[in-house]
Amino acid sequence: MAHSTVPLLMMLFLCTLSSNSSFQPALVLEMAKILLENYCFPENLVGMQEAIQQAINSGEILQISDRKTLATVLTAGVQGALNDPRLTISYEPNFVPVMPPALSSLPKEQLIRLVKNSVKSDILENNVGYLRIDRIIGEETAVKFGSQLMESIWDKIAHTSSLIFDLRYSTAGELSGVPFIISYFSDPESLIHIDTVYDRPSNSTKELWTIPSIVGERYGKEKDVIILTSRHTTGAAEAVAYALKKLRRAITVGERSAGGSVKVQKIRIAQSKFYITVPVARSVSPITGQSWEVTGVSPNVHVIAKEAVAKAKSLLAIRNSIPKVVQRAGDLLEDHYAIHEVALKVSKVLVSKWADGLYRSVVDFESLASQLTADLQETSGDHRLHVFHCDVEPESLHELPKIPTAEEVGYIIDALFKIELLPGNIGYLRFDMMADIEVVKAIGPHLIKSVWSKIMNTDALIIDMRYNTGGYSTAIPLLCSYFFDAEPLHHLYSVFDRTTNTMTEVMTIPQVRGQRYGSSKELFILTSHMTGSAAEVFTRTMKDLNRATIVGEPTTGGSLSSRTHQIGDTVLYASIPNQAVFSAITGKMWSFSGVEPHIAVQANEALSVAQKILESRLLKRVQGKQ
Repeated sequence: MAHSTVPLLMMLFLCTLSSNSSFQPALVLEMAKILLENYCFPENLVGMQEAIQQAINSGEILQISDRKTLATVLTAGVQGALNDPRLTISYEPNFVPVMPPALSSLPKEQLIRLVKNSVKSDILENNVGYLRIDRIIGEETAVKFGSQLMESIWDKIAHTSSLIFDLRYSTAGELSGVPFIISYFSDPESLIHIDTVYDRPSNSTKELWTIPSIVGERYGKEKDVIILTSRHTTGAAEAVAYALKKLRRAITVGERSAGGSVKVQKIRIAQSKFYITVPVARSVSPITGQSWEVTGVSPNVHVIAKEAVAKAKSLLAIRNSIPKVVQRAGDLLEDHYAIHEVALKVSKVLVSKWADGLYRSVVDFESLASQLTADLQETSGDHRLHVFHCDVEPESLHELPKIPTAEEVGYIIDALFKIELLPGNIGYLRFDMMADIEVVKAIGPHLIKSVWSKIMNTDALIIDMRYNTGGYSTAIPLLCSYFFDAEPLHHLYSVFDRTTNTMTEVMTIPQVRGQRYGSSKELFILTSHMTGSAAEVFTRTMKDLNRATIVGEPTTGGSLSSRTHQIGDTVLYASIPNQAVFSAITGKMWSFSGVEPHIAVQANEALSVAQKILESRLLKRVQGKQ
């Protein structure tokens, strides 16, 4: 609850009856006293009584003669000032307090019947247990009748594969019973602090912990538990749902719960017919530092209450597949990921995280894909690893490229390439996709004639890769060869392929179609955060060999080759880089972080910056020859 200020509290109590009414200002002071002695957030009441007395003495009194209206106004004031909707003032001249009998005081047979009628259990299809509790029994009752409940209810579902725990109709109960329930879903070795309850009238604090020894067999902390909630779920049932959810021991399905209270009392104000309802105790979770009171428990999966069981069953079907998916994802890494030692490490971590319950939040295939992706990337340090959900099998990204027909060649060249002659005899070449070598060979004669021949004789060249997201790497050696002399051949980079377990040195080629640009003329390459895959390999190679100046933004950090693998027979697929690229200069593997430009500028400024630098250099070169 938010802390209130003295001015707010003063405004709260500037309401009473006229002096000739039977209602006296002393009643307001008595109400303040009740709050000070019973309200579970006493820190919010500092200075209240003095503020009220000051208001009364100053004569700042509203003339309200109707008692029910006064009660309504006071309720609005106290709720607004203390930000607590549970505080209410009522005028009830005929109210008769009724104290329900404590469960422990009921005859044994009646108590047993009441407890059993509030609990139902069953075994559903696929060995799914179903447990419905409509009343959370307290510690005393649990100790007294625990063995009987075990025999008739718990033993029936203790050995099921998973559990649907239905609290949709649980509207009563005792908080002292919460540790008993939580304990059945935890291990006895490490006790868990699940709640702290502060009671204002006694000014005492009690910690609730799981219990080391319980009657019957524990359900344990590994099997799936789905808790069902509704807008009627309140009190101790909310404490159970909140604790198990925040401990990541259960998934909650249904509606947001009622947002009840640990303990609320209706207290008569002096000898009047006015009553004030006050929350006298509060719960604070040591797990979150917050509470389920007032706001309720928000479910992991929102559905209307009557559909919660069906949703829980479908969710459990998905969760039953998780261990196999995790194991299969690890196997795929070990078989295909380019860096085998990293694959072994990641595979072990995935299995370990599942065993530790860290996949408890997974409620569908989309969230499973997201969780797997996060774990893969975090453990490997490789953002290229990812898992995705697809209801239709994705088309292979590695099918043999289609060789264009004669009619298609012109269209392809016009679509992929753009050239321009800039001032100072600077050539500009933009291409937005890395085509396969066979496609390049097919369009080669037309490409030389309509593109390359027009920029080949420039004094410097700008290659624009800002919009090139990659493609095939097979044409990279040919492309690089145009910017080196025919001899000697240059080692560009080396590629390790996990699929074949081979290391290949990639070299320039001795013969190319048309004329080379050569190794001496200035070459600038423009990049952006979109530049990826094979376009990055070309860019990094030219930077590595000091053949080009890179201008623009760091590239995306894509992979030379990634293959898509279906994870078992599910609708999940893993994209796994199967090749690692090693520098021809250092022999070290290139990082996953992308290519850092020599000159870092915004992508939209890269062309003008490169052009100005080249114009300046070319001008100096001309002046040097004069």
